[in-house]
Amino acid sequence: MSPSLVAQAVCKRYGAGVQQVDALHPVSLSLRPGELVMITGPSGSGKSTLLAIISGLLSPDAGVVEALGRPLQVMSADQRDRFRLAYSGFIFQGFHLLPALTASEQVEIVLRQLGVSAREARSRAIEALEAVGLGRRLASRPGEMSGGEKQRVAIARALAKRPALIFADEPTSALDSENGRQIAGLLRAQAQASGATVVCVTHDGRLADLADRVLRMEDGRVRA
Repeated sequence: MSPSLVAQAVCKRYGAGVQQVDALHPVSLSLRPGELVMITGPSGSGKSTLLAIISGLLSPDAGVVEALGRPLQVMSADQRDRFRLAYSGFIFQGFHLLPALTASEQVEIVLRQLGVSAREARSRAIEALEAVGLGRRLASRPGEMSGGEKQRVAIARALAKRPALIFADEPTSALDSENGRQIAGLLRAQAQASGATVVCVTHDGRLADLADRVLRMEDGRVRA
């Protein structure tokens, strides 16, 4: 099976001169369709920087990233934006929800940007929100939801796209143990059912039991 995501000797530095910090030393990895990969390590270890680079949100100072067989570095910023919209799902710690939209509308608006009909977008939004336990909160806005509920809306929004690549930064950090296990299981099921490659930066040990691989980072390097 051809890899869906390949990074070759990617690295990242911040600052210059005596202020320069090597946030990510050359890292190489190859991920396959259907894999759930967990990246863990202490704060400042480079795991979020690595996630940003392989997802195309951040350009490396050196090295190459290929996603679904396409090198990200040769794309313009606009092309990378369109690629991410079409093929990638993102789950951020900050949720990135629009205050005026209901839970259902948060999901529907992304699907509509992909050209999905209004009827199908509504159906897929309901399906995704019910899968994360929010079937009764379809009409709720972010100001009416708890942090855990907002996190689940963000997860539903990513899953409803049915993307080939899913990138998650601490996807269960705002969730209690029961909901955390549910979401971890959903990410595992998504990888198995659709062949999506799922990459999670997390401190949550509940994901380790479901992951195909666990990469431990320290000081900008993959140690194990």
